Amino acid sequence: MRLHRLSGRTGYTTFGCMWKQGEVKPSSDYVCTNADGTTVPLQSRVTAYWPDGSVKWSAHTADADTLSDNIEVLPGAGANAGGRTISVKRDAEGYAVDNGCFTVYIPGSGAELVSKIEAGSRLVAKSFRPELLLSGPAVIDGNRAEVVREFFGRVDSAEIEEQGSLMCSFKFTGTHVDKNGTERLRFIIRMKICAGSERLDLTHTFIYDGEPDKDYLKGLSVSFEIPAAGEPYNRHIKFTPDHGVFHESSMTMISWRPRVPAGLHAAQMRGELLRPEGKELEAVGQIMKDIPFWDEYDLCQDSDSHFLIRKKLAGDHLCYIDSLNGNRAKGAAFVGSEAGGVMAAIRDFWEKYPSGYTVSGLTSDTVRMSVHLWSPSARPYDFRHYADRGYNQVCYEGYDYKGADPYGIACTNEFSLRFTDTLCVSDEELLTFASDIDTATLYVGDPEYYHELRAFGYWSLVKNGTELERKLEKDLETSFEFYKNEVEQRRWYGMFNYGDFMHTYDPDRHVWRYDVGGYAWDNTELVPTLWLWYYFMRTGRADVFRLAEKLSRHTSEVDVYHIGKYKGMGSRHNVIHWGCPCKEARIAMAGHHRFYYYLTGDRRLEDIFDELKDNEATFLNRDPLGDFYPKEAMVEPSHARTGPDWSSLCSNWMTEWERTGDTKYRDKILVGSQDIKNAPLKLVSGPDFEFNPNTLHLHYIGERTTGGTHLQICMGAPSIWMEMADLLGDEEWKDMLAEYGRFYFLPDDEKQKESKGLIGDRQFTLPMFATGIGAYGAAKLNDKVLADRAVKTLTDAQYNEYSPNGYEPVTVPDAGNNAELKEIARISTNHAAQFRLNAIMLMEFLDGINE
Repeated sequence: MRLHRLSGRTGYTTFGCMWKQGEVKPSSDYVCTNADGTTVPLQSRVTAYWPDGSVKWSAHTADADTLSDNIEVLPGAGANAGGRTISVKRDAEGYAVDNGCFTVYIPGSGAELVSKIEAGSRLVAKSFRPELLLSGPAVIDGNRAEVVREFFGRVDSAEIEEQGSLMCSFKFTGTHVDKNGTERLRFIIRMKICAGSERLDLTHTFIYDGEPDKDYLKGLSVSFEIPAAGEPYNRHIKFTPDHGVFHESSMTMISWRPRVPAGLHAAQMRGELLRPEGKELEAVGQIMKDIPFWDEYDLCQDSDSHFLIRKKLAGDHLCYIDSLNGNRAKGAAFVGSEAGGVMAAIRDFWEKYPSGYTVSGLTSDTVRMSVHLWSPSARPYDFRHYADRGYNQVCYEGYDYKGADPYGIACTNEFSLRFTDTLCVSDEELLTFASDIDTATLYVGDPEYYHELRAFGYWSLVKNGTELERKLEKDLETSFEFYKNEVEQRRWYGMFNYGDFMHTYDPDRHVWRYDVGGYAWDNTELVPTLWLWYYFMRTGRADVFRLAEKLSRHTSEVDVYHIGKYKGMGSRHNVIHWGCPCKEARIAMAGHHRFYYYLTGDRRLEDIFDELKDNEATFLNRDPLGDFYPKEAMVEPSHARTGPDWSSLCSNWMTEWERTGDTKYRDKILVGSQDIKNAPLKLVSGPDFEFNPNTLHLHYIGERTTGGTHLQICMGAPSIWMEMADLLGDEEWKDMLAEYGRFYFLPDDEKQKESKGLIGDRQFTLPMFATGIGAYGAAKLNDKVLADRAVKTLTDAQYNEYSPNGYEPVTVPDAGNNAELKEIARISTNHAAQFRLNAIMLMEFLDGINE
C-alpha cells in the first residue's frame, strides 16, 4: 500500500494499512520502503480480518524521522531496527525497559506508574504518580465553603499491550484513593517507550465514578520528580506562551547593589552555564546572600482565551505573584538544571482547558513537575445538572423526568515528556516540541485506493462532471469550512466540550440554542461523525481529518457510558452532554469511530470497542422504548427498532468480528437479520420490534414506529447495513436494502397497495434522510424513476426558497460577540450532517446526476 505524510514531521508514528481480501496472511511480516528505495524498520500488528481470515487492516509503528513523505508498505521481510532495539526484563519488582537512551522501571502495581528512569548510572526522573483533587460545597459554622479532598493514584495492574523492536506500550489501570480509602475516578493510562527516543508518550483516560452533588473536579494530574543540581542561577524554567518563550531562572541575575557583573544576565537568558570566577564569583556570592530564590511556577490555561503564569518563593504562607497573562499558551514547559531537565507538552493544551503545569522545588535537590490535565488553579468542574426535571415538549428533551447522570462518562487526554541532559533547551527546540506533540505525525493512503477497497462501505470520490455534482461539491466544501470555523467563532472548547458541535441555531439571538434542551450539544445526533469521516476519505485533507478526529475523541468518551448501568449506551443531545434521560446504543456505536481506529491504530478505542461488543445486555437495564409500551403486554424483555437500535448493535458486532475474527459476533448479526427476513415486509417492517438481549431474537409486533420511520435510517443504519451485507455476502439482505430504498419513495397509495394495507397510517417521514439508500436501490434495480425521485428529494431539501444556492454564510456586524459574525440563519447539524452524508452516498450510486 502506498501512503503519504498527512501531518506532522517527527517522532514515532502509528498508521493503518488496508489490504485486499486474501492478499495478506495474518502471519505475514511487512516491509516499509521510502521513495528512494531504502527500507526502514517497522513494527506491525493486525487490527482487522476479512471473513476469509486474511488481513483487512494492519497498524504499523515507525520513526517518522526515518520516513520520506511518500512510503510503501508491503507484505514481506522488513528492515531490522538498525541497532536501535528495546529490551524488557521482568522480575519480582516489576519491569525494566531499556530503549537505548534510558531504562524505565515500572513496578506494575502500587502508588507509582514509574518508580524511576535512569540513563546509565544517572537518575533522570522518579516517582511518577497520578493525582486527583475533588471539591464540593459545604457549610462550615453557618458559612458556605469549598472542601477540597486529595487523592493519590493506585495502580492495580500494568500490562504490556505491545512489545516489539521499535516500541513497547504499557497499559496501567487503577483508581485514585484518599486518606480514608475512598476511591474515585478510575484511570487507564497508556505509556509508549520507543527505541532510541528520549520521549515518553502518555495517553490519560479517566472515568467519572463520583457523586455529582459533591465530587467536583478540582485537579487531575500526573506528577513526577527530577533531580536538580548546581547553583540557583543555573536552574531554568520555560513555558511557551502566545509568542516566543517565557524564560526565567530560580535566581534572576539582576541586582541593585552590588551590580551583577556585565554579561552574566544576558548569558543566563541565553541558557548558558554560568561559572563566575574571581571578582565575578565574589560579587555573585554577595548577591546570593540577599536575593529571592523563586521556588515554584504555575501555568494555568483557565479558558480558551486566557492563561496566567505565576511564581512564588518556598513556603505555604507566601503568596504567588503574577508573571505573565496571555491568551493561548502553546502547551509546552521545560525545567532544567546542571543535572539535566525535562520538556513536557500537552496536546490540545488551550482547546481542552483548563490545562497547566506546576513546577516546584526549584531551590531544592529535587524538582517536582505536575502535568495538569485539569489545573487546580482553575474553577472546579460541577457535574450536577442544570435543572431538576426534563422539558420534553417545549425544549425537545427526551422526557419530562430528570435523566442526567455523569456516572460512567470518560475523557482522554494526551501528553508527552522528553528528557535531556542539557542545562537549558533552546527556545526553538521547545517550540518545535510543542508543535510536534500538538500535530501528530500520520501517514494515510489516497482516496482512490480506499474507495477501490470499499473501506468503510459506500461513499463517492469527488465528482465535478455535471452542474449538479459541482453544486453538491461546493456545498460539501462550504459546509465543512463553516463548521471548522464555527468551532473557533463559537469557542466550542474545554475538556468536556471540545470536538462536539451544537444541534440547532437561533438566528434571532445569533447564537446556537445552547440553553434549549435537546437543541444544545449534538452528541452524534444524525451522525455528523459519518459525514466528516466520509468527507475525509474522499478528500484526504488534513484539516478534515483533524476535525473528525476531535469529534470522535469527544463523542466516544464524554457522550457515552463506560461503566455502570448504562455501559455501552450514550446520552441523547442536551444542554449537558450526559443530561438527556434517553440513553441509547446509537450514540455509542462503534461505527462512529472505526475510521479513526483503523487509520491510526489508537489503542484507547480498543477499550471502547470491548465495552460495546456485548452491550445488548444493557437493553435489559434500559429499554429504548420502555416508556411507550406497557411492560405487561410484552413477550420479550426489551425493545429494539431495526434502526437505530439493532443497527447500532450490528455496528458493534461487525467491528468485533472483524477485529478478532471471532464468528460469535457474526452469528449475533445473523440471528436478528433472519428475524427481519421473516417479517411480513422484511426490512420495511416495524421498525419497532420486541428484543430479547439473551437470545438476540427480534419479535415482530406489527407496523409500529416510535418517533417516525426516518429514525430507522438517519443514525447511520444504511451505511452499516451496506457494508455488513458485503462482509456477509448476503445477497438477500442487499435486495432488502434496495427494496427498502424503493419503497420509501413510493407514493402513499402504492405503499398501501404493495403492503396490502399492512402499514396502515404509518408515515415514511423526512425522505431526504433516505436518498442515499434510495440511490442504492435505484442503482441495484436499474430504476430511473427512483433515481430521479431520490435526486429531486435531496436537492429540494437544500436548494429551496430559503437557500437557493445551498449553505451560504452571511456576515452580521456586532453580533454573537463578534465584530463580523459569519452566520447561516437556518442551519441545524441534523440537516447539515444528513444532507451531506446522503449526497456523498448518492453520488456514488448515481453517475452524471443533474437536477
